[in-house]
Amino acid sequence: MSSVPENLGVPILVVDDDEDILRLLAMRLRARGFKISTATSAEEALVRIAVEPPRVVVSDVRLPGRDGLALFEEIRITRPGLPVILLTAHGSIPDAVEATSRGVFGYLTKPFDSQVLLEKIDLALQVSAAGAASLSAGADGGETGEAWHRDIVFRSARMAELISEVRMVAASDASILIRGESGTGKEVLARAIHRASRRAKGPFVAINCGAIPEQLLESELFGHVKGAFTGAANTRIGLFQSANGGTLFLDEIGDMPLALQVKLLRVLQERVVRPVGATQAEPVDVRLLSATHRDLDAAMAQGQFREDLYYRLDVVSLTLPRLEERREDIPLLAAHFVQLVAGKYGKSITGFSPEALEALATSAWPGNVRQLLNVVEQSCALTSTPLIPLSLVQRALRVPTMEALSYVEAKQRFERNYLVQLLKLTDGNVADAARIAERNRTEFYRLLQKYDLTPAMFRGGEAD
Repeated sequence: MSSVPENLGVPILVVDDDEDILRLLAMRLRARGFKISTATSAEEALVRIAVEPPRVVVSDVRLPGRDGLALFEEIRITRPGLPVILLTAHGSIPDAVEATSRGVFGYLTKPFDSQVLLEKIDLALQVSAAGAASLSAGADGGETGEAWHRDIVFRSARMAELISEVRMVAASDASILIRGESGTGKEVLARAIHRASRRAKGPFVAINCGAIPEQLLESELFGHVKGAFTGAANTRIGLFQSANGGTLFLDEIGDMPLALQVKLLRVLQERVVRPVGATQAEPVDVRLLSATHRDLDAAMAQGQFREDLYYRLDVVSLTLPRLEERREDIPLLAAHFVQLVAGKYGKSITGFSPEALEALATSAWPGNVRQLLNVVEQSCALTSTPLIPLSLVQRALRVPTMEALSYVEAKQRFERNYLVQLLKLTDGNVADAARIAERNRTEFYRLLQKYDLTPAMFRGGEAD
């Protein structure tokens, strides 16, 4: 078995603290057409993986600081689908064998034949490609291959796992509740679910329940007959009827008024719609997807959301991660957005400088993917060079993105960012952070729990 043409340009990360060995390995792999990046420590390797993930990692076991086994453990947690091949000396063979039982793809004992390494890399690429292909099995009636999730750009294990879940549930007609912060791409995911379903040839209709006044929302959803109310000069079909045979996506379902929640529940139970002012109900065949950034459990506890409706909507629950939880996707997303918007400004832009890309990969993203798109668009509009420089990215990151946030959203965003900055300032010391915030420790811990923040994340790896 030897390297095949389709592997040309495949990115591989080689990690070794011996510069001579590193240079030799890189030269031999480049000769076979692979795109090689190198690192001399586990810490440097993790940064390179975050900025530009490889398809395979080849690492020596003996490294300064964290060794190759520790690097493997970190990769196993953050990117479980990334194959790792370890290079070991005789004394570390037992450790390598144990690592194999925990998921390392393989190990080679020094000195090794470079042809054997090439065969091992080829096999790793075949196995990882087979795993990715398993996500692309077509649902009955839906789009096949990867076309159904063409608008979802990712390479992170977190998103790959989500896409795998979506593929499984899309084939059914179960109602799906999509959770996620503003800007994470809930409607994009809903459209992908529709394309993967047997209803793909039917209509996809979307509405933001929080953007339409309560008095108009009922008519929008269910339609009305002529003369049903002042201004109803003509009969109008509602979105349920428009989506018949397809999918209806109700965004920000948590903002739907209680009175309409009752009527929506009746539609889901009886599968019929009665337009405003009508005496007869009309049957509808609609698959319902809904989304929210709100905590619906809290809304139910406060009597703002009906429990019976919740269980009708939440047959299957999917959660979109925050952009900061899928950082390895940022370079890929940024490149995708450059392709989308460069033509808009009539510019030939090839991408970002390495420093600019690093700034994007390490920045905080309170606005998630929507904010990243905003930053890329600003940078494309202002650049005068094919590679967008760091200065333009920094400028765009300093400019607040214009978003229509509710008071609750703005407060939550401020609280989370404030807590993160406090914990950074105090290196994760809760007592000091609570004192600066002028809150008792019990209340401060409750706030941390609310935003899934762990003090250990800010302690720089030190033990408690």
